[in-house]
Amino acid sequence: MKMVRKKVPKATINRLPLYLRGLVNFYSKGERVVSSTRLAELIGTNSAQVRKDLSFLGEFGIRGIGYEIEKLIEELSQFLGLAQAKKVIVVGVGRLGSALLGYNGFKERGFEIVAGFDVDPSKIGKEMNGVNIYKMDSLRKIVKKIGVDIGIITTPAQKAQEVAEKLVEAGVKSILNFAPVSIEVSDKIPVRNVDLSVEFQILSYYLSKGEKSIIKRGNEKRFGEGGKPSIK
Repeated sequence: MKMVRKKVPKATINRLPLYLRGLVNFYSKGERVVSSTRLAELIGTNSAQVRKDLSFLGEFGIRGIGYEIEKLIEELSQFLGLAQAKKVIVVGVGRLGSALLGYNGFKERGFEIVAGFDVDPSKIGKEMNGVNIYKMDSLRKIVKKIGVDIGIITTPAQKAQEVAEKLVEAGVKSILNFAPVSIEVSDKIPVRNVDLSVEFQILSYYLSKGEKSIIKRGNEKRFGEGGKPSIK
């Protein structure tokens, strides 16, 4: 397989996990081959865009037949860096943080939550859904000991920037921020800011305009260059 060494557009990177999720679902149902048209329908785009997106992985589709699902899952997983499990920590174990600790779907997709952190004495030293909760003062020590790939921030907005800086100082390699404020860290650290209130406001706009088709299959419209994926 000839690998294509081109810079991948952000919009394409945002769509690739959606293809992977759909492919895993198809495979679990016994399907072994899928067309670009079927994948396009999955996320509300067109077959030409699917072929263009997947061309960044290499050339392995069969003209007139489609893609071998198992092979495409393998290629996408490798391309997205999912060949090895990623270690994750959650900072802020309130309602949202606790819910994330209890979500089994992360492990199934190669992400293991290995620790939680909070400032509430009633939570520190306890275990939530099999995950130990530590005090913030232990952050650097635990991160260094375990080796953490992703730090998830679910703290109040006013604490998010401070927490982000502590995560970077501790050696966390990337950040997913659920606090309703954008954070700024070194350009070398990938950051995704996910504001659920903004997502609701966008849905409210489409609802008010009666654009139901966009709500159902609006990924392509939402996933422009630099777009932000929905959280499923």
